[in-house]
Order: sequence, then C-alpha cells, then structure tokens
Amino acid sequence: MAIEIINQLINQDALAKPSKRIANQCKELAALVTRHTDGKGNGFHKTAIDKLEFTRESSIPAALHGVYQPVFCIVVQGKKEALLGDETYRYGEAQYLAISVDLPLSGFVVEATPDKPYLAFKLNLDPRQLCDIITAQTKPSASKKENSVRGLFVSTTDAPLLDCALRLTRLLDTPQDIPILAPMIIREIYYRLLIGEQGEAVCQIATSGSNMQRIAEVIKLIRADFAKPMRVEKLAEKANMSPSSFHHHFKEVTSMSPLQYQKQLRLLEARRLMLAENSDAANAAYQVGYESPSQFSREYSRMFGAPPIRDIERLRTA
Repeated sequence: MAIEIINQLINQDALAKPSKRIANQCKELAALVTRHTDGKGNGFHKTAIDKLEFTRESSIPAALHGVYQPVFCIVVQGKKEALLGDETYRYGEAQYLAISVDLPLSGFVVEATPDKPYLAFKLNLDPRQLCDIITAQTKPSASKKENSVRGLFVSTTDAPLLDCALRLTRLLDTPQDIPILAPMIIREIYYRLLIGEQGEAVCQIATSGSNMQRIAEVIKLIRADFAKPMRVEKLAEKANMSPSSFHHHFKEVTSMSPLQYQKQLRLLEARRLMLAENSDAANAAYQVGYESPSQFSREYSRMFGAPPIRDIERLRTA
C-alpha cells in the first residue's frame, strides 16, 4: 500500500513538472516580448525576423474584424476570444491559436491591464515549408478516409514548442544569427505542429488534394471576386466536388456557408472603404456588390453592432 502511494506521488510530481516548466517558459517569453514592444504602443509589432510579429494590448480595445491568413499564435500573457461565424474560441496563457485558411474573424482581447498587458507571439505560416517537411517524413501515416477539419483551432502549447518560440525570439538580440538560425527554428516549429495533437489539421494545409487545400483554393477565388454574384456550382466544380459535398466541406472548414463567407468579405471591405477612403455608405455598399442599401445597413449593423455611419464615427473617435 505504501509503495502504491509513493508511486502515485511520483506520478503526480512528474505530471506537475511539465506544467511548471511551461509556466516558466511563458514567463520568460512574456519578458522578451515585453522588452521588444515596450514603448512602441499597442497593436502588432513586426520584428527583424520575417513572418514573426508580437502583439501587445495594455487595455481591452474594441473588437478587431478582419480576414486572417494562415498563422500560429501563442498567448504568453492575458486572454483573448476569436469569433468565427457563430463559434467562439477562448484561449489564454500557454495556449495557441492556429489558422490554416483565410478566415474572416472577430478578435477580442478579454484580459489586459497596463501592468499586465496581453502579449502574444505570432508567426505567419507558409504552406510550402510545411509541404517540404511532410514530404521529408520517412514514415507516412496509414492511409485513411480524410475528414474535413476546421480551419481554426486552439490547443495547449507543450514545452518543446515553447522552447522553439523562446529560441526564435532570443535571436532578435543577435541579429547576425537570424539569416542562418531563424529558418531552422521556424522549420522545427512546423515540425512540432505536425506531430502535435492538431497534426491532422496542420498537415491538410499543405497536402495536395486535401479537402482543406481544395477549399483554400476556392477561398482565393471568392476573395478575388467577392463583389460579383456567386455561383456555388462553379466553385464546386473548381474544387472537384459535387455542390452538396462542396457546401458540406466548405462549412466544415470555415464554420459558414460560401454565401455567408462572401457576405463577411463584402462587409469588411465596405467598412475599410468608409474608414480609409472616406466613401459614403451607399457608394461603399455598391462597390462591394450590394444592390439594396437597406439590406446593406441591416447586415452591417448585425456584424459590427451599429449602422454604418455610427460605426465609422465611433472608429474615427477611437
């Protein structure tokens, strides 16, 4: 009995050590991100390493709406929410968010203060590099029927993945090492993602002919021509799927129908036109493909929480 109790305590200690290690790694990474963003204000901060950015928010800002491209983001301090269609994803310290296809999202920082700001490590993903690693694997997984997976997922970061993020961030203090060592560490991050619990989703980003890649190619077509009327049958043909199969897989990957996806692109672009180019609501609606100003106003209010004019005034004031 005593031996069993001792074994249980040993096992509990073994389980506790990784979590303590991860907490310490997050603390160290938070200190590095703080140092590299201190005095630069809130928002996204580019670094000397291509594709690497840091995020810092010292207060809870208004929601950020936009089309997010493939990215890997570790939260090292604070908490955030992402809204994809009707789904809400919550993630905080020592968790990561990965996006594998272009997705219209709303992002909300939900925990941040001046003394303890929201901090995140953000790496833009390159499907070609992922493909190289998949090709180099000597033991391909057993063939099985491929299921469509969501193009966004949240997982807990493990110690080896955090170690990669730390080593990559430390390179900013030795810029002469970046050209040689940064690509190696980024390649290791991709490898860690591929062998992690979300490996199937990451693998589909770069696997030729996968459902996710076929949907990703169609998404590019929608984004290039979102102001024009959509023909779902034509898009299904491009994806080499039947219309019903295409609709199913598109919704599995993006959490919304092709028409809903197009609508969000239109509204995001209309908002940009009004804010950045001083376009009025009627003209912005027409440019993104709306024929009915009243429909545009209703759908805009539903997405952004206020009619176009009021929303833009709020943004300009902020």
